Amino acid sequence: MPTYAYRCRECTTTFELNRPMSESSEPASCPEGHDDTVKLLTTVALTGSASAPAPVGGCCGGACGCG
Repeated sequence: MPTYAYRCRECTTTFELNRPMSESSEPASCPEGHDDTVKLLTTVALTGSASAPAPVGGCCGGACGCG
């Protein structure tokens, strides 16, 4: 289930809720009980390294004889 981040406009608390994607645009109350909240845009950073080398060759990469 996705996690969505929200910020309360009244008390400036930032909080997260786990909810189905079908409820992602539904209003959310902050933990203090305020209803004036806004959903925050979050990003996901993926890091790591490839386990296999990048492919080489192909047309004009030397494998077809044109390079």
